[in-house]
Amino acid sequence: MTTGTVLASGSASAAKFFVAALAFTGAYVGLSAYGTANSAPAPAPAVSQPVRELPLSTTTTAAAATQETATAGQIGISALATGPNCLKTFVARSLIVNPAPDEAVSYNWRLSRWNPGTNTWHTYLVDYSGFAGAEESAEWDPAIAANPGWYRVELRAEGLKTVKSDRFQVSC
Repeated sequence: MTTGTVLASGSASAAKFFVAALAFTGAYVGLSAYGTANSAPAPAPAVSQPVRELPLSTTTTAAAATQETATAGQIGISALATGPNCLKTFVARSLIVNPAPDEAVSYNWRLSRWNPGTNTWHTYLVDYSGFAGAEESAEWDPAIAANPGWYRVELRAEGLKTVKSDRFQVSC
């Protein structure tokens, strides 16, 4: 009986040792592969567009509207880092000039996504802001998670025509 007990406990010890050796080997191989693999994602190519002034008119009278006509500016778009699960972050910039610096200006950013089924743009994200003063270098950093497609950024200010960026494609 003592021989059977010794063999049984010896087999159990051998099995435990074998499992521990496999776990150690797996951890070692995984760690060494992690250190040598190029696991960092490639930086996203910059999507950039020139930035111009977007003059704003906060007055609503007809006489003032004829004197201060708003012209459409441009929105600059740049790609930032790519995160896990196809998380893409962008930054949109535009300079907003207030012709009446003593009055506040409200504006909002919209990230719109193209719907090929209806051939229309649909709002995907919105951000509201405002300022008081002569001008503001407005900046917004929307993020798109695992939703490839065509997008554009829109900037809307009180009483003005919406300014739209060129479309850009997001892919995983």
